[in-house]
Amino acid sequence: MNQHNIESATLAQVTRLPEPAPSHGRRAEESAVSLRAPRTLAETGLPLEFVSRLVLKSALLHGKSSFAELAERHRLSIGVLDEVLAFLVREHLLEITHRGATDMDVQVRLTDSGRTLAQDDMARCRYCGPAPVVFESYVQSVREHSVRWLRITQAEVRAAFHGVVIDPALLDAAAASLNAGRPLLLHGLAGSGKTFLAERLGLLLRGNVPIPYALFVGGEIIQLYDPLVHRDAPEQEPASTADRRWRMCRRPVVISGGELTLEGLDLRYDAAAGFYQAPPHMKASMGLYIVDDLGRQRIAPHELLNRWLMPLDRGVDQFTLQSGSRFMAPFDVWPVFSSNLTPSEFDDAFLRRLGSKLYVGPLSVDDYHAVFNARCAALELTASQAVFDYLLHNLHFPSGRPFLACYPGDLLDLFSAAAHYRGAAREVTEEGLRDAWHNYFGIATDHDASYPPTADRPGRQLAAG
Repeated sequence: MNQHNIESATLAQVTRLPEPAPSHGRRAEESAVSLRAPRTLAETGLPLEFVSRLVLKSALLHGKSSFAELAERHRLSIGVLDEVLAFLVREHLLEITHRGATDMDVQVRLTDSGRTLAQDDMARCRYCGPAPVVFESYVQSVREHSVRWLRITQAEVRAAFHGVVIDPALLDAAAASLNAGRPLLLHGLAGSGKTFLAERLGLLLRGNVPIPYALFVGGEIIQLYDPLVHRDAPEQEPASTADRRWRMCRRPVVISGGELTLEGLDLRYDAAAGFYQAPPHMKASMGLYIVDDLGRQRIAPHELLNRWLMPLDRGVDQFTLQSGSRFMAPFDVWPVFSSNLTPSEFDDAFLRRLGSKLYVGPLSVDDYHAVFNARCAALELTASQAVFDYLLHNLHFPSGRPFLACYPGDLLDLFSAAAHYRGAAREVTEEGLRDAWHNYFGIATDHDASYPPTADRPGRQLAAG
């Protein structure tokens, strides 16, 4: 199949991704497709030349290798390796140095010709891990495990947020957005708990999904599995017939923050390594993708949002390889945007593509008290009602600062650190809470000289050594 046909077939498959299932539709756990290990090279979909070069590079890096070692490194069956190694031996690129009683107990090493070829190929591409999965198989797997099949119930939401102080109506609205398969915007003041809420929504994503170590697209390798992002599924009895080029993982939750750029949303080609790294939203496939602090990136918000219009509209994203070849990949994530900006500050074209725009605001006094008490318990601190009243009437109300969810934890962390430093009791005091407040907000205390310093009150001095 030529390159044009590969792209056409890929586009046709991607654009047939499922629409969001109705509430009575099948559950994600019921849609899992069986990923059986390929028994022949043809079943992998990979060209003989590509797998042969992968094996040659492996032998170059590791020296004399057995069938068992090659099978483990590249996650290929003995049947596939038999074909490849037979070809390499016939072409005098590998030679057998030991043959034991079983197929696994066969060792091979490079010939001089094989070494030269392996070195040349290593200079072009240093990838030598698990054999990649052909892109068509990946698209099929995403279709079968799509996050769009998920349906969340109110009971599951309450269980996931048990013990968390949060407005139930806010949770219900967020879960409804997921059930509708629509993106979500969380907006409000910094410190109101938007990021915490966004990350915890990941607990609503049931089921495990297969993540390929790498993809084979247009003759190139795209590394997809990322141990910093993908968490292995709970211990399962591995099936002897499973395709080990895939790794069973929990549905991923991926976060991009203020470091996000337009280039960061495209494939990243490593010229030294000779292969690509998948962008964050591709690593988040079949899971949750959080764009945190939207508006704080180094580029204008409208430029970043324009990049999302086609993926949000069509459920696919377009990528370009170094060769100029383009392909369409599934955009199968539940996007959650978190921002300190208000919806009125975003483009209407972007807002129309969102399911819900939820305001995350200050807490009520009762909820604020509950968060304060919970953090005290976590830090093994005790605090009286009088201390909490002091926080409200002597610190919050005079300053006009809202009851944001982040304040109790941040203030009590500072108090706990100071108490540990001084060897003091673990009981929160008004004085200690006041000092933590002043240090947290950068306010001059009674112990400080005036700020800025004056001639008669020169401020704190650092003693010269």
